[in-house]
Amino acid sequence: MSRSMLTTGARIRQVRERLGLSQPEFGQLVGAHWVTVSRWERDEVTPPPYQQGLVEKFGEAAGRGNQDLGEAVKAAIVTVGVIAAVFMLLQAAFKK
Repeated sequence: MSRSMLTTGARIRQVRERLGLSQPEFGQLVGAHWVTVSRWERDEVTPPPYQQGLVEKFGEAAGRGNQDLGEAVKAAIVTVGVIAAVFMLLQAAFKK
């Protein structure tokens, strides 16, 4: 099936799978809950324009054949999560 014949949900799933990400990982990447990603992929709801744009850009990057892209994205998600956790802990520790 050509790209133009795919539903929005099928394109989202294709991008996620090309990146080698689970629904929760992909959700973190585009700022959505994994249940929302699942609903997108089943064409139950459509992502807002901002998130559609993110999916398209990640799809373009994944389509360039960079096999290490998915691992780099996973590492970035983990790093950002750790940084956010440290920030919140420090904020709580120094809260007056």
